[in-house]
Amino acid sequence: MVNFSLERTPPLSPDEAWRRLTRWQRHADVVPLTRVTVLTPEPAREGTRFVARTALGPLGFDDPMEVTVWRPPAGGEPGLCRLEKRGRVVLGWAEIEVRAGPGGRARVAWREELRVRFLPGLFDPVLAGAARSVFGRAVNRLLRRP
Repeated sequence: MVNFSLERTPPLSPDEAWRRLTRWQRHADVVPLTRVTVLTPEPAREGTRFVARTALGPLGFDDPMEVTVWRPPAGGEPGLCRLEKRGRVVLGWAEIEVRAGPGGRARVAWREELRVRFLPGLFDPVLAGAARSVFGRAVNRLLRRP
């Protein structure tokens, strides 16, 4: 099991940062070899389910997720979205928190617990580094793209 967190302070309002990070289909544009299928009707909310399919040719796996907490930022209060990962291969959770930061900018915190079934704990340091790198780049790209 790997735990990691990322923090960013983009030049966006909290509402805009939230919008960019929680449009699930957009994640396929920034995560290599991945496509995202939303299984429930819009708008996103608690109970929204989607699957991130990562594959190279015939080899791949599904990462099904469900939104279990959905509180967009409002009235100066921070926003929080929690995703539960419920796949056969990838398990754990992710939390996206968006709050007001310095100078009217958003402050984003991405926290994640990641488990890959059948991967021995010996590989946790490698998994942590890879996850931090992949998710860090994805968050940066999501926040940069309108």
